[in-house]
Amino acid sequence: MQAVLLAAGACVLAAGCSAAGSTSGTAAVLGRAAAGNVPAPSAARPANGASGVGAAASAGTTAGLAAVPLPGGQSVIFTASLSLRTRDVPGTVARATRVAESAGGYVSREHATVVQAARHATPVVDIQFKVPAAAYQPTLTALSGLGTKRSETQQAQDVTGTVADVNSRVASAEAAIAQLRRLLTRAGSVGGLLDVQDQINLEEASLEALQSQQRALARETTYATISLTVTRTAPPPAHSHHHKAAAGFLRGLTAGWHALRTAVTWFLTLAGAMLPFLVPAGLVALAAIAGRRWWLGRRRAGGSPAAD
Repeated sequence: MQAVLLAAGACVLAAGCSAAGSTSGTAAVLGRAAAGNVPAPSAARPANGASGVGAAASAGTTAGLAAVPLPGGQSVIFTASLSLRTRDVPGTVARATRVAESAGGYVSREHATVVQAARHATPVVDIQFKVPAAAYQPTLTALSGLGTKRSETQQAQDVTGTVADVNSRVASAEAAIAQLRRLLTRAGSVGGLLDVQDQINLEEASLEALQSQQRALARETTYATISLTVTRTAPPPAHSHHHKAAAGFLRGLTAGWHALRTAVTWFLTLAGAMLPFLVPAGLVALAAIAGRRWWLGRRRAGGSPAAD
């Protein structure tokens, strides 16, 4: 009986050899169970008190959790960042969303802001898409044609080794838990039963962490991530027409002021040229007026006695 029990313990030890340090605990529990004359484990059904997580693990159901490999057997995480300029930011974002959804993807995050620059409000939209890895390149190419490309970065991270390691550790943890549950049904003492149950709980906690990491890798390798930033281009043409009208008014005002200065200059030049002639002419005119008055005065004086 002891030989059979030790053989079962060796099986559990081999099954949990890669389960992140849980092998030593399992082996210790088996040793304590052997000291308590626990019967050899057999292919019996799990105990009725098994938890839901342990029952699922013992069934070995990991469908849909494994990372999706590429045709070459590799598991790669694709990420890309794309920045576009366009005149119609909401329309471009709507078209980009339709492109991603038509490829089987979805919007995972969206954030819209308004940036004040050069006395004008510029809308900026940051949106993140999750698209199937098989449609990653065609979707990125289609998104690049929705506006004027400012920048683009791409990254591919090979996680084939990580995926294989996590899958192996999950399988080992499931096998160890299944073996411990078979041992639990044959425990011959309360102490041995509690030791085995404690080790099962530890194994289940480790398995849950491994399965969570497995699901995260599956999501990251199944769906590529594309981050898109859309900003508006230069202000509308009406703004430039306003500046042109203002520049035309200032140009006309400058031309009119220059014409006025030219006219005044010509007038003053003509007045200065005529001034030397006006002084003698004025003196002659004054002398003529004075002579005419004197002659009229003499005439009146000479004709007055005859009239009496």
